[in-house]
Amino acid sequence: MKEPSDPILTHQGIDTNLCGSPQFVKSGKSRVKLIPTPEMAADETGLIHGGFLFGLADYAAMIAVNHPHVVLGASTVKFLKPVRVHDELIADAKETQDIGKKKMVTVTVSRGDETVFTGEFTCFVLDKHVLDPT
Repeated sequence: MKEPSDPILTHQGIDTNLCGSPQFVKSGKSRVKLIPTPEMAADETGLIHGGFLFGLADYAAMIAVNHPHVVLGASTVKFLKPVRVHDELIADAKETQDIGKKKMVTVTVSRGDETVFTGEFTCFVLDKHVLDPT
């Protein structure tokens, strides 16, 4: 069940089938849900490629900051458990430090009661879009 949310101001073009569907965004926090599809599998066992977990966590971090010009500068992540096709994943992101334009965000991805991924994301809020040539 989705909680009341703030409007999402960033990453408007994200494909929620690949990066997850926002469940809520509020004051430096977000929750994003992803159910991996067979197209995300790395092999015939249904093991999900780690890049999809990272994409889920990164998206959760970006919308936790929720600024139109937020970008990822760095991350430190741990893949703790394997994930398979159809596992229901929940990424919870929380802004832990606000140092002007630099925001630190922790993200935990869970499958039920199990933590499968953790990360610390260094995000930067820019004055203009990162690809703006002016």
